[in-house]
Amino acid sequence: MTTTNSSATGGTQSTELKPSYGLPLVLILGSLPLIFWQRWVGGAIALFGLFLLVQAATIRLHFTETALEVYRSGTLIRHFPYQDWSNWRIFWNNVPVLFYFREVNSIHFLPVLFDPETLKTCLAPLPRKD
Repeated sequence: MTTTNSSATGGTQSTELKPSYGLPLVLILGSLPLIFWQRWVGGAIALFGLFLLVQAATIRLHFTETALEVYRSGTLIRHFPYQDWSNWRIFWNNVPVLFYFREVNSIHFLPVLFDPETLKTCLAPLPRKD
């Protein structure tokens, strides 16, 4: 977790989540035995794991005071204001794999490619419906 106070975010505080390569590496390593059993299935899972590995290396989430911002290689690509969120959830709490949040008009699913504990800390003050 990196907390910054910069003019790039309008002078507000921002928490950047560190990348976590656990999910992509589990998929890649888990696909190796499958390649000997079902070549296409194992290959597809390995390719998906490599895709997630690249995403973990290039995408960063920033939690600001007012919104979740998604950056790719330092460039802002999406901005999700908290006021538009109606719900959020992390699936499989013991082994977090998927982060879900719902805005007024859309639903978003993100694989957990970042530090799950910091994610939970950043999400804690946001409203949540169970």
